[in-house]
Amino acid sequence: QFPEGSPFRDFFDRFNRRPGEQQSRRVTSLGSGFIIDKAGYVVTNNHVIEGADKVTVILHEGEKFDAEIVGKDKKTDLALLKIDPGKEALTAVPFGASEKARVGDWVIAIGNPLGLGGTVTAGIISARGRDIRSGPYDDYIQTDAPINRGNSGGPLFDMDGAVIGINTAILSPSGGSIGIGFSIPANIAKNVIGQLREFGTTRRGWLGVQIQTVSPEIAESLGLDTPHGALVAGVLKNSPAESAGVKQGDVIIGFDEYPHIDMYERG
Repeated sequence: QFPEGSPFRDFFDRFNRRPGEQQSRRVTSLGSGFIIDKAGYVVTNNHVIEGADKVTVILHEGEKFDAEIVGKDKKTDLALLKIDPGKEALTAVPFGASEKARVGDWVIAIGNPLGLGGTVTAGIISARGRDIRSGPYDDYIQTDAPINRGNSGGPLFDMDGAVIGINTAILSPSGGSIGIGFSIPANIAKNVIGQLREFGTTRRGWLGVQIQTVSPEIAESLGLDTPHGALVAGVLKNSPAESAGVKQGDVIIGFDEYPHIDMYERG
């Protein structure tokens, strides 16, 4: 017999378990988030809270709050939580204009890497519009600000203190930061979070077309001077595009306030 809490007791209990006997284990997950409204709305990643029976928000000073999941969107990996702050005075951070961010701009990432607690790292924007094949709406900001496990859902700030991205993923052969991190742009997050707050889910429009890039070879075959626009490869039956008269083989060269569409990336 070993005393309560002895490491030897746990060790021998492991081997004394009957064959086939299952041991229940409580699984917890850590992530990051940020407050966007003093009423207690918190933004994080969907994968941080996915499958959770209970979500707890812990502020920087250590105060704990039970959180309600207002809504989540798997396609953009975003989730909105709500806590009741009571008499606690919360500090909210604003979304910035991520579309104005430029490659080379300085940024700051804040989060909870490896469960250490509030941690700040700095870097620059390495690239814009990255597609890492994680979903249908990939348009990531790439940054070399160190991001590790537990940083997911944390904010990426510009030098004016506005959130221009939500840290979501890293590319690494080892699982640790090698300076290739990805953040969801604020201009995408604002729209999704706004819908989650209002409806509890996202409402997306659809066209019903399959498009492909107009390459130089396709442009030549179609008699276009330069490779630009989007080629309609297919139109779904009973779709808005079919009702509008869009046909397979059409080339869309502009719409609304975007008079020129160029999907072909030159050299």
